[in-house]
Amino acid sequence: MKRWTALFLTLVCILGLAGCDNRTMNYIIENEPSITGTVEEVRDNAIIIYINTQGYPNGASCKVSLDVENKDSYTDISVGDEIVVYYNGEIAESDPLQINTVYGITLKTPANQDAE
Repeated sequence: MKRWTALFLTLVCILGLAGCDNRTMNYIIENEPSITGTVEEVRDNAIIIYINTQGYPNGASCKVSLDVENKDSYTDISVGDEIVVYYNGEIAESDPLQINTVYGITLKTPANQDAE
């Protein structure tokens, strides 16, 4: 009987911890590294953004995965949008650069803001 009780409690703890991995967008914004860029191209599973930051003063293109962890992320992405990508801090040094682990995406400036 003790064995079944221990097994049951272990399973309850494991299942309880599994639900704790859902981080809110606010948590991601406050705690994860980010990069800001302008959308150059929208594909099925990724976007290409142009970044011009301290690490890339001459600018660079970067492919960003749209397999985003937080489903509350901005998803109606258009060419010309300025977005902020929250990711795991790793950028693959390829051509173009690549961000494969994306936690969230937010809209900074919409592409059509000058239309009004």
